[in-house]
Amino acid sequence: MSKIELTHIDKYYGKNHVLKDLNLTIEDGDFMTLLGPSGCGKTTTLRVVSGLEKPQNGIILMDGKEIVNAAEASFAPPSKRNLNLVFQSYALWPHMTVFDNVAFGLRIRKENSETIAKKVASALDRMQIGEFAKRYPTELSGGQQQRVAIARAIVSEPRLLLLDEPLSNLDAKLRVDMRAELKRLHHETGTTIIYVTHDQVEALTMSTRIALYRKGELVQVAPPLELYDNPVNLYTADFIGNPSINFVKGTAQVEAGGMRVDSPLGQMGFERGDMTEAAPQSGSVDVTIGVRPEQLSISRQADDAHWVEGHVYSGMPAGSETLVSVRVGDTMLTVKELGSTHYASDEPVYLGFNPKKVNVFETKSENLIKYCV
Repeated sequence: MSKIELTHIDKYYGKNHVLKDLNLTIEDGDFMTLLGPSGCGKTTTLRVVSGLEKPQNGIILMDGKEIVNAAEASFAPPSKRNLNLVFQSYALWPHMTVFDNVAFGLRIRKENSETIAKKVASALDRMQIGEFAKRYPTELSGGQQQRVAIARAIVSEPRLLLLDEPLSNLDAKLRVDMRAELKRLHHETGTTIIYVTHDQVEALTMSTRIALYRKGELVQVAPPLELYDNPVNLYTADFIGNPSINFVKGTAQVEAGGMRVDSPLGQMGFERGDMTEAAPQSGSVDVTIGVRPEQLSISRQADDAHWVEGHVYSGMPAGSETLVSVRVGDTMLTVKELGSTHYASDEPVYLGFNPKKVNVFETKSENLIKYCV
């Protein structure tokens, strides 16, 4: 197991500033997911940690030991960092059996045959591919090949496991299966894992913590539910969640005891204790209300729990759930309802929600000023 500390890391490719003063601590035993859109710096971070890239500035510690000091041009080679990598491409030797692919690194280390056999059998069984030991990669499906690649990475029991978009080449069902396998693997081994993906579902379902990137900078580092429930700004709120969060424009009057918000969703009052440190102390501010689709309930009748009137724009039953687009004035809202329900276009409906569960952001700064509680 391993603790990684990155301090003031800068990485340039020519004039392109890819990582900008990056500070990130990955605790011993974490399943840390680096999440963000393409080109945001998450894979570069992984390559810097692995030793495949050298940063121009910054220090990296592994269990308190310095492995990178850019100012002193000190860079421990990848072979000295006790880590293994799994890439998007499986990178298996086609002329070797599954057993030999997994055993390759152990043989390079000159371990004896009995030890190799035990370790390889254990790694294959852990990935539930023991029966394929004598097969060649071309005889396996994509999901099976990826399991071989992961078995090869874990057979040497590294302190740190780095995974770069390992599931992106798999179909939807295999991705779900492999998420379960990776989560079980982390639980059983306790290995520190750094996982790169642009898929928020992977990040939310597997991670102990998520580091969200934007243009080479960290936006927020938090456990999955905290990132989902209380995004620090509009960028995080918009990026996390499928279907996307609803944004509603409003105005707020802030006083010492709290604030009052007026919007197409009606008037809401919030206590100061539910507000963040970024909230203004007083005055009138433009705000953006964030409400998740599953937090909205829908009814064909107005009642105490459903008071926001709207009209159905479209209904999209999907078996286990129904997504309903509802127009409230000039605002379009998405409602996620369990089960399959049919709604007619332009049908009048009424929406309700718990005001304590909404986020409020200051529109100008984009910062969160009221928690979901």
